[in-house]
Amino acid sequence: MVPLDPIDPPNEFELIAALFAPLAASAPEALALTDDAALYATSPGGQTVLTVDAMVEGVHFLPDDPAESVARKLLRVSLSDLAAKGAAPKGYLLVTAWRDGTPLSWMRAFAAGLASDQQIFGIALWGGDTVRTPGPPSFTLTAIGEVPAGTMLKRGGARVGDGIYVTGTIGDAVLGLRALRGGLVGLDKTHRDWLAGRYRLPEPRLAAGGALRGIASGALDISDGLMADLGHLCAVSGVGARIELDRVPLSLAARAAVALDGGLIEAIAGGGDDYEILFAAAPGREAEIADIATETRTPIVRIGTVLPAGEGVNPVDAAGRPVAFKHLGYRHF
Repeated sequence: MVPLDPIDPPNEFELIAALFAPLAASAPEALALTDDAALYATSPGGQTVLTVDAMVEGVHFLPDDPAESVARKLLRVSLSDLAAKGAAPKGYLLVTAWRDGTPLSWMRAFAAGLASDQQIFGIALWGGDTVRTPGPPSFTLTAIGEVPAGTMLKRGGARVGDGIYVTGTIGDAVLGLRALRGGLVGLDKTHRDWLAGRYRLPEPRLAAGGALRGIASGALDISDGLMADLGHLCAVSGVGARIELDRVPLSLAARAAVALDGGLIEAIAGGGDDYEILFAAAPGREAEIADIATETRTPIVRIGTVLPAGEGVNPVDAAGRPVAFKHLGYRHF
């Protein structure tokens, strides 16, 4: 490893050699980060799945978020996209735009966060770019995955009568962000800390996503919020949907928050950063989905039904009454 002066800022090539080349050491596709591109040979009968995400300080993470968690969230957000496509991760490309004066210790911690998750998910860095910026730091990651030919889960494909399912629990991240910003003051500190952890460190559902190939008729991950992303799935599939809000799975911490403020259910349904898989599946698939939940140790719950396109996307309460929300999800613009 190339030594870096702890005080003087490194040049681009020193930084790459010291912090990022080790992240590529196990990947022949990376060419040791000495070239201008990576070289990937797909397996026979496989198809490559590519997805890219960007994170900007003050928009996607807080200025005081630990460097390790920023890096890990960056990687996991893109892995979540692969999970919702049923793809197995292979490698990733990384663009780092560091704010002028970023401490080397922060950069080291960022690289350490990536190294930690590379071990967990069996993935390696293949290449990228490193620049400086006078503005807020931003990071862009392209994840490369693979599926057997013709099996990628797409947004389009949901059919009238299909069940609508989600993995995990919904709303933890938006509540965690509120907690980090000083909200949810009446909630127990243990619950606030747990929700903050869910905001900072999502769990890409790679095992469940791969198992859903051939079962889910349409799928995507929840990044903009449950209602917004369901709207995206319905729009591409040309259908409508009914969501039964009392079936939406909540964590113990989220339930405790709602018990204190019932109005939070709108934030839960419309908040982003869940990174759970939202999918549709035909009637008769219930037993297979239950087996996937057991085998992958991933909670999966049915929360609604696909309707004809003219029905729109409708949340209803436990009595079947329509619920009107002012805020249906995160909008980038």
